Amino acid sequence: MYMIAVAVNGFGTIGKRVADAVSMQDDMKIVGVVKTRPTFEARMAIACGYPLYANNAENMQVFRDAGLKVEGVLEDMIKKADIVIDCTPGKFGVLNKPVYESHKVKAIFQGGEKSGTADVSFNAQGNYSESIGKDYVRVVSCNTTGLCRTLSAVEKKFGVAKVRATLIRRGPDPGNSKKGPVNAIVPNPPTVPSHHGPDVNTIFPNMNIMTSAVIVPTTLMHLHTVIVELKDHATTEEIKELFKNTPRVILVKAGEGFTSTAEIMEYARDTGRKRSDLNEIAVWDESINVIGKELFYTQAVHQESDVVPENIDCIRAMMGTITDPKESIMKTDKALGLKKWW
Repeated sequence: MYMIAVAVNGFGTIGKRVADAVSMQDDMKIVGVVKTRPTFEARMAIACGYPLYANNAENMQVFRDAGLKVEGVLEDMIKKADIVIDCTPGKFGVLNKPVYESHKVKAIFQGGEKSGTADVSFNAQGNYSESIGKDYVRVVSCNTTGLCRTLSAVEKKFGVAKVRATLIRRGPDPGNSKKGPVNAIVPNPPTVPSHHGPDVNTIFPNMNIMTSAVIVPTTLMHLHTVIVELKDHATTEEIKELFKNTPRVILVKAGEGFTSTAEIMEYARDTGRKRSDLNEIAVWDESINVIGKELFYTQAVHQESDVVPENIDCIRAMMGTITDPKESIMKTDKALGLKKWW
């Protein structure tokens, strides 16, 4: 079997997870990862057996002075790759794009980049086929991925007339001690709508969706409260059954102890997932309610990991090795150990 040669530019919160996920696939291999500084994550990359590259020639000596072996610079790594996953901080991907273009290598960008950076935005369950054979694709953000996962299922089964959603966003990631808020709730942005609705429209152009968002002092997860006006009638039980059978969505019950995002993350730890990741979107069973043609539900999004399987599927779509989204999703999920638990 041909192994897709994957390079990861940026080995931070998302990059290290993507690299690990790639290494777990039987049709892909990591040819290198890029770091800008000799941090503990750089040492982790070497420990994982990933060839380490510096972002530029000047930093190569910085790594060597720190006692870390580097194979070369970004351009050296790109020459060995079929595709680059750009996991650099937001707004840096667009600056890296000319490098990828000059080397004629395909690239995947993350949700922190503007949609215009790529040919198309990507969600595996929403618009997989649009990325087949494309050179530059953007995997939408963690929040947009979360919305697209559940809304795509509802759209396909019952049709969506209108969506109104409020996003309660975590402050920083757990490993970031430099961001807040510490003791505040921050409208983000103070204007309505937030950017998340238009981002969903990069996947579902005709969906009538409006979103607002606030940031709260937690690091664990995002939480969405969603109201959907359905086109066709559905019952509460039909929606529960739909979500129960939707890939990368799980139902959790407050009555079984899942009273907050803290218990959901504790559950992820108990399952033995690496880094306690929860790649699935967790929907509270008790929150699902249909009144007339209005559907209400609340979901939690693990911002550090829900986009990871999307990156894997996006690789296959862009390389054209698997054209059926269901086939890729099943292959990815099996390799990552994702499953329905109830």
